[in-house]
Amino acid sequence: MTTVILLRHGRSTANTSGVLAGRSPGVGIDDHGRAQAEKLVDRLAELPLAAVVTSPLQRCRETLAPLLDARGLEPTVEDDLSEVDYGDWTGRKLGDLGKEDLWKVVQAHPSAAVFPGGEGLAGMQARAVAAIRRHAARIGAEHGERALWVACSHGDVIKAAVADALGLHLDSFQRIVVDPCSVSVISYTPTRPFVVRVNDTGGDLSALVPKPESEETAADGEAADGAGGDDAVPAAATIGGSTGVA
Repeated sequence: MTTVILLRHGRSTANTSGVLAGRSPGVGIDDHGRAQAEKLVDRLAELPLAAVVTSPLQRCRETLAPLLDARGLEPTVEDDLSEVDYGDWTGRKLGDLGKEDLWKVVQAHPSAAVFPGGEGLAGMQARAVAAIRRHAARIGAEHGERALWVACSHGDVIKAAVADALGLHLDSFQRIVVDPCSVSVISYTPTRPFVVRVNDTGGDLSALVPKPESEETAADGEAADGAGGDDAVPAAATIGGSTGVA
């Protein structure tokens, strides 16, 4: 089992301008986003991060910069964690897009939504979840199954990954809220994932620190006894925290 901290990039210039940035070049974080990025250093200070994986887009790289500098880490760039390819919708005003027939499909039946000249949301979910699981396996092999790691990506991508981990159909992913610079946490086990946090924008994350193996083994045994032998819920999954699940 490894635990991934899914970090959405800080507030970007596109977030405040009402434009669907998509994969447009040159979209960085604004002053508020930079302040959010600086606060991440302290928020994650107690966590022993084994690795950092990131979308290649500028706003993710800028969000991670203070954390990487403080930790002396080099990120792994993963194209499959990039923003949705919105195709012909890229760079258009959200107010205008809301008048398109496809907008209703995106909101009510996203699994059927395919952006003109771009990709479908179902395809996005498939490639993002596969990438997260691939890196979870790699990092687990390199750093142990209790490793903590960060993956910095985008709102719809993270919502899709959380929906998958919750066992929800993609058509329910619009019910999940993922704010700029929020963290959503998923622990992956050999049999199933556990969703630990969703849209946490300021909660204490110290409970994510892996416990000594002796304590974890004892806790797992108690949990398994109480669950009829089912997989024990990771200790971190019992913690509270602010969530944005609508």
